[in-house]
Amino acid sequence: MKQRWAPGQGALVVVTHDRWFLDEVCTDTWEVHDGIVEPFEGGYAAYILQRVERDRMAAASEAKRQNLMRKELAWLRRGAPARTSKPKFRIDAANQLIENEPPVRDQVELSRLAVSRLGKDVVDLLDAGVEYPAPGGGTRTVLRDVEWRIAPGERTGILGVNGAGKSTLLGLVTGAVEPTSGRVKRGKTVKVATLTQELAELAEWSEHRVSAVVAELRSSYQVGTGSKAVELSPGQLLERLGFSNAQLATPVKNLSGGQKRRLQLLLILLQEPNVLILDEPTNDLDTDMLAAIEDLLDSWPGTLLVVSHDRYLVERVTDQQYAILDGHLRHLPGGVEQYLELRKRADATGGAPGSSSSSSRGAAAAVASSSASASGGASVAPALAGADRRAAEKELASLDRRLEKLQSQIVAQHEKLARHDQSDYVGLGALGDELSALEGSVADLETRWLEVSEALES
Repeated sequence: MKQRWAPGQGALVVVTHDRWFLDEVCTDTWEVHDGIVEPFEGGYAAYILQRVERDRMAAASEAKRQNLMRKELAWLRRGAPARTSKPKFRIDAANQLIENEPPVRDQVELSRLAVSRLGKDVVDLLDAGVEYPAPGGGTRTVLRDVEWRIAPGERTGILGVNGAGKSTLLGLVTGAVEPTSGRVKRGKTVKVATLTQELAELAEWSEHRVSAVVAELRSSYQVGTGSKAVELSPGQLLERLGFSNAQLATPVKNLSGGQKRRLQLLLILLQEPNVLILDEPTNDLDTDMLAAIEDLLDSWPGTLLVVSHDRYLVERVTDQQYAILDGHLRHLPGGVEQYLELRKRADATGGAPGSSSSSSRGAAAAVASSSASASGGASVAPALAGADRRAAEKELASLDRRLEKLQSQIVAQHEKLARHDQSDYVGLGALGDELSALEGSVADLETRWLEVSEALES
């Protein structure tokens, strides 16, 4: 879209709730509210800046809305400052609003919503694979050699094209799908809940009023722990998800798509799961409600797995991302940007991205491709032979073993962090430093693995 027309020629008008897309292609944003159209300069990030300034000057009845936008703005300014640096309007007043705003998620102590107690074991996928019967006979492999140990409190986004196997992967986690190879190990205290793309959970409540549905399930809901614990009524919970007093008396069947989506999420949270799976959760939700749900998920302390094509949501509520590439599950240290680069390379070469048999080799292959591009196709080193080749093969095998050992130590370190006293900041910091050292060692070994494998393949 950005390259569709020459400068000064052509125009684009888009209606979407995809905030990242708005930021990428739009130079102006119009907000439709209260029967008027209000123009703003720039894309979504710039629109939020100006909207906070507008709300700062609004009446006291807008206080709740201001607080939510401040938190949204704080994340935008910390996570992507370049996207808000170009607009020409005055932003000093808006920046003052977030000067003392804390990060969107406190990694040490969350404002906890009640969940069922989760032990150190969540779900481990051990060399798991899934095959389905093919229409013409034989089998079709959807997932292969998946090694994924989900940690307590993990917040992970799953990426992949349609049909890549994301739903199958989630099925392995929930138990809805059985592996045809490998195995799945689940912790004894794991309680999984899934926010699906359908609204089947609301069918039995279609004739009930919204407030009656929530009140029938739970009389109150706890936010916070210890002396900071606060009991919220069903009405207060619904208000937090954007329901007005008038809407509380509305039958479920008369709600809009976005309102049903919000109620569906609330009913799932009332079950007190400790593992929450969101499968394309942004359907039917406008940008304000997306921000409200992200705010709610910030304070949710359980394990969170998100499958979505909404890049903004994935990067906003998860701390790491994985991708399903050619049936393999691959960790993406570079996040969504790395995934898009892998897809771009695969499209250019006509190959399948991420088809390596292990995550370390996959990472090395990506680095190799990048290095080759940077060098402009420079000639490779002469092939190894004889004793040199045997020595290289021996070193490569040793590197593989050391990488596997380090990966196990990293998993164990994550478990230590999860079990450690969350109020012991010093201890948590020391454990975090140890984890960083382990990850640095993995990076060094992967670089050496790349060098040796290139020498062997040349």
